[in-house]
Amino acid sequence: MNLETILQGRSSWVGSARDPGPLVSSRIRLARNLNGRFFPSWAEDAERSRIWKELSEFLPGLDVLHPAAAVEMSELADIDKEILFERHLISRDHLSKGEGSGFVVREDEQVSALVNEEDHFRLQAMLPGLNLSGAWELVDALDNQIEERVTYAFSPRLGYLTACPSNVGTGMRASVMLHLPGLVLLNEMGPIIKGMGKIGLAVRGLKGEGTEANGHLFQISNQITLGQNEADMVSTLEQIVLEVVEHETNARERLMQDQEMLVRDQAGRAFGILSSAHLMQSKEALDLLSNLRLGIDLGILPGLEGLNVDELLLLTQPAHLQKIEGKPLKPKQRDSARATLIRDALARAGKPGRKPRT
Repeated sequence: MNLETILQGRSSWVGSARDPGPLVSSRIRLARNLNGRFFPSWAEDAERSRIWKELSEFLPGLDVLHPAAAVEMSELADIDKEILFERHLISRDHLSKGEGSGFVVREDEQVSALVNEEDHFRLQAMLPGLNLSGAWELVDALDNQIEERVTYAFSPRLGYLTACPSNVGTGMRASVMLHLPGLVLLNEMGPIIKGMGKIGLAVRGLKGEGTEANGHLFQISNQITLGQNEADMVSTLEQIVLEVVEHETNARERLMQDQEMLVRDQAGRAFGILSSAHLMQSKEALDLLSNLRLGIDLGILPGLEGLNVDELLLLTQPAHLQKIEGKPLKPKQRDSARATLIRDALARAGKPGRKPRT
């Protein structure tokens, strides 16, 4: 199994089909370190290389990861690193890593492991929709299989020891990506974000910490990893996400009751622009695809139910466009390729019909 084969497949958070609504994907990540070894940022180059060699020899063969590709970051072209980042498979920090740091990913991309990022291990499971429990089962199984081979840095009092103090304890970050245009359009996201902070949750944009919520896409994740067990954290986050989904569903209903023509206009304009534009910047594409996704979910564009908007959200990002084109693209060339890709996808999907008003 090689990385090129994996990159040509569908990303794990883009399901071949999805239920209409706000839920996009679920992710569980675990931070782990080797007992008695320097954290990667403190280790010498030779030590990091030894660790990568030791771990890469057995990680791809573990049952939870098999079949997998294992690649040292120094072997990856910059474009492939960017694609991995766009697919939420590596962190922003891992983009700059080279020899001695690596990446192992299962063929379906649902399970992966970073080696020598901030910690020796960053284990991850990612699934479409709301399935934190399923993601936890996968990453927990991988964690257990690794622990049969190595000894983790662990304190009976504190839990798993990590390079960043905020991860000490379970070392777990659980997150769910949601599409929340209803709450944004009604200016109700502010109180929700504020409320999340009060209960130890963070709300971030599509690409994680420090990013804006372009395309009305938000990630909700835990911030506290100490003093709780993983199952309780997963259950709590799932319940809170379901409450947010209920608020979003209610917001969409109110929009259709009080501002139906505005919603129809935004969805129709999005389809019109996306199906005819010849230049499309990344942020504009995200925002218009968000309006299109909402229109499909609400039945305003019934002829487009089969269109996988989430896949377009991924494929129209800069690195994916250049991979599809097979060459580096300047910004204007990317804008042209992005517009062409979306036009072609909409043409294949067909023309939206008109839903009778009741």
